[in-house]
Amino acid sequence: MSVTAINTRRALTGPALCVVVLTSASWLQAADTVVGKFNGPGGCAASACHGSIQPKAAARVPQNEYTIWAGQDRHARAYQVLSNSVSLRMAKILKLEKPANQTPRCLACHALAPPQEQRAESFNVDDGVSCEHCHGPASGWLGAHTLRGWENQSAADKARLGMTDLRDVAVRTHNCLQCHLGTEAKFVDHELIAAGHPDLTFELNLFSTVMPRHWKDPVDSKGAAWFGAREWAVGQGMQLQDSLHRLSRRARSSTWPEYSEMDCFACHHSLSKPDESWRLVSDGYYGSRKAGVPAWNAARYIVFRYAAREVDAAAASKLESEIGMLTSLMNQLSGDKEKIAAAAESAASSADTLARELNSKSYDGAFTLRVMRHIAGDSRPISEQGQRAAGQAAMSLDSLFGAYRQNAKTANENEVRAAINALFQLLDNPSAYNAPQFAAQMQKVEALLSREGSSGGGN
Repeated sequence: MSVTAINTRRALTGPALCVVVLTSASWLQAADTVVGKFNGPGGCAASACHGSIQPKAAARVPQNEYTIWAGQDRHARAYQVLSNSVSLRMAKILKLEKPANQTPRCLACHALAPPQEQRAESFNVDDGVSCEHCHGPASGWLGAHTLRGWENQSAADKARLGMTDLRDVAVRTHNCLQCHLGTEAKFVDHELIAAGHPDLTFELNLFSTVMPRHWKDPVDSKGAAWFGAREWAVGQGMQLQDSLHRLSRRARSSTWPEYSEMDCFACHHSLSKPDESWRLVSDGYYGSRKAGVPAWNAARYIVFRYAAREVDAAAASKLESEIGMLTSLMNQLSGDKEKIAAAAESAASSADTLARELNSKSYDGAFTLRVMRHIAGDSRPISEQGQRAAGQAAMSLDSLFGAYRQNAKTANENEVRAAINALFQLLDNPSAYNAPQFAAQMQKVEALLSREGSSGGGN
């Protein structure tokens, strides 16, 4: 295939045209071209591509993916958010030199905003978080991915053309976390939160479930029916790993301490009389931490540990020890920055090892039910970690039970679902979060899951 033919294909591809011109030689010869240009979502919009109104049963993919994204997906309106009243107020508080929708710090996550030299003529920043944000710059693979046999090519071969293969759960999670957790270039810090930006929380399976789905879960030999459990476990591991890398970066920065690494509601909570405060009457709330020092937000570890113990007890024990050391260092807010950074990196390495193991294991109902029961059974330690940890527990139970009920007979499905929903109701007002109340509701979930286990479900 000649470079001329490839360039002709690119020139023809526009918002209303998706014609396969590349018909000779191997699609992999497209690697001869420059990889890295972002075309914008218009090249996917034709009805013969991904812009069909109705899904096409005869095709390998439904071909209505663009239509779903444009009409239903909140990512498509991420750029518009930068012009609403909250963003205008935030820009004023932060004393931004330009409006939020022109500020690189805001555009980094609210739009696809690559450097100018990586933008094709068809690219528009106001398209929001669009196709190439997740799938990679299309200039190298737009033609190639329409050819027969593309679906059988390896992720490495696709990467050579610039495509990110999101079938791998670890890759998919890391891709999402670039904005939903942050990188060195994309971040939400205490200053931004103080100005009105929401704190960042994430749970891959639950977030994926509530999205208007424009993809199919991969089918493989490792328990495809239980893909939701895999998505939860690997997603938790990758989230922990990336959050520890973020902590390490911040600890080594000149702006440390960065308070968004701490439990927000250790400080930002409703005040009450001392004898009515669960934080002051609980024996486990402060522990070895000095009174007045906000707790490190360990929410991203607090439920992952149960999956870790299932796949590799020795590695899980090592991670638990490393997290304990890191917690001890974080309990001294003015402690040694380099030690904090090193401890975070060590724990991140262990989290990576466990996430990889979880990504390669098979899943079933027994695993899913055991993890749910472990999470609900540790109601007091989890609830006393604070509102963010409680939130991860609630999201995890919701995700895992969703996977469980899809694949196993559930004798008391409505009762379990109602009990989990009640957990979310207790998180509605974060500053009024009450650990004993949340723990009591978790105990109700545990009792229902124990009945589920004794009934033989999950086999």
